[in-house]
Amino acid sequence: MSAKAFPDIQPEQRLLIDGQLVPAASGNTYNNINPADNSVAGVCADAGVADMERAIAAARRAFDETDWSTNHAFRAKCLKQLRDALKAHADELRYQMVAEIGCPLGLTYGPQTDLPISFIDWTIELMEQYEWERELPTVNVVGVPSKRLVWKEAAGVVAAITPWNFPLQINLAKVIPALAAGCTVILKPAPDTPWTATFIGKMVAEHTDIPAGVFNVVTSENPAELGDMLTGDPRVDVVSFTGSTGIGKHIMKRGADTVKKVFLELGGKSAHIILDDADINFAAFMCISVCFNAGQGCALATRLLAPRSHYEKIVEVAKNTFDSVKLGDPLSREQFMGPLVNKRQQQRVLQYIEQGKAEGARLVCGGVVPAGLEQGCYVAPTIFADVRNDMTIAQEEIFGPVLCIIPYDTEEEAIQIANDSIYGLSGAIFSKDQERALRVARQIRTGTMNINGAAFFAADAPFGGYKQSGVGREMGLEGFEEYLQTKTVAIPG
Repeated sequence: MSAKAFPDIQPEQRLLIDGQLVPAASGNTYNNINPADNSVAGVCADAGVADMERAIAAARRAFDETDWSTNHAFRAKCLKQLRDALKAHADELRYQMVAEIGCPLGLTYGPQTDLPISFIDWTIELMEQYEWERELPTVNVVGVPSKRLVWKEAAGVVAAITPWNFPLQINLAKVIPALAAGCTVILKPAPDTPWTATFIGKMVAEHTDIPAGVFNVVTSENPAELGDMLTGDPRVDVVSFTGSTGIGKHIMKRGADTVKKVFLELGGKSAHIILDDADINFAAFMCISVCFNAGQGCALATRLLAPRSHYEKIVEVAKNTFDSVKLGDPLSREQFMGPLVNKRQQQRVLQYIEQGKAEGARLVCGGVVPAGLEQGCYVAPTIFADVRNDMTIAQEEIFGPVLCIIPYDTEEEAIQIANDSIYGLSGAIFSKDQERALRVARQIRTGTMNINGAAFFAADAPFGGYKQSGVGREMGLEGFEEYLQTKTVAIPG
């Protein structure tokens, strides 16, 4: 569906640099493509080196020369202003997000818009109650009684580099804690979803007292050049990145030269483990999560580990579940799954499907572009059965609506298969015996886990992974403290 059919879609096209909403210095813009039909939804500023230089300089100056990092009450006031503005203008954002991401409109009333805005309250409450200073007991060191003070201080200038799959949620998950901690921020969104970031910039510029330079938004069609500027610049103290493991490795190397704090939330290939005593119908139905946001979620459990004793039943229920997922108009409030974000991602997913067939996996359903939706970036919900865990489709992150069903014989084998991955981000376990499920969960090397349909995702829950799924945590207390440094001071006791 063309963006022309969207009501009141007036996206912010400008950058936010040093407190001003401005075009790119070159005047360049680039097209923002609607993945539902590959039409041009609109344009956004295409920033260059000069724009990023201004943003970095502004963020550095704002951190060094204002009291933003130390004035906790003022920060809380400004974040409340931003929260209120985002809530008041959320309906303007919904259609922009549908146009640039392709997510169904109904998801904007949950994890794509309303839920992440609601999470701001938790961070504000945390910063207002946080123990910024504490005192350690007096000790006698080399004859000098010493009292020690521990201070928590803002880490400095933050480069927040975000992906396109859940842009508002991830933008806010980085920006709000960083600002609450007293940092200044340069937000560089994925080129596919610039408006979700420029919208935040507009809210900051027009509805808050956040000082110039504290928050900056720089959009660009070429993510590599400006990303390398951010990650290598000595004026940037922290890099917070969500995206692919390959780019995460590159960022780690870039940050090493100036020994930056680096947070990385990277890929996943999580296991959905159905134990042999589970409610098979419910446990297999829950594989529908793989179709959520067209499978474009790093924490989705895309490997379904099925006990051989119930294997064909699980395959049957999974197939019926995937066959029930309807595709079409993203503006439908009832729509569950939309298109992939762009043609490049669509082709990537289709290539993995061909790889799965070539390696001998059994294609149960899907695997094609749905009839009548060829203009868009759709892929039908796809299931492979009889997958071995050493197959490419079982080891690599596809980032599309593709489920791999892998048989196992014993609980120990299921644990071994789940852990046989370079990733360790999330997972799910189903069993009628909750203690058994918890025992298995303790043996899975992964950062989050859902048991029997429960969901960990909330503002207070730290999110991140083991192994090549990342470094550090986002959200929760642990995510807030990613943006802090610790100073210990001794005075005579």
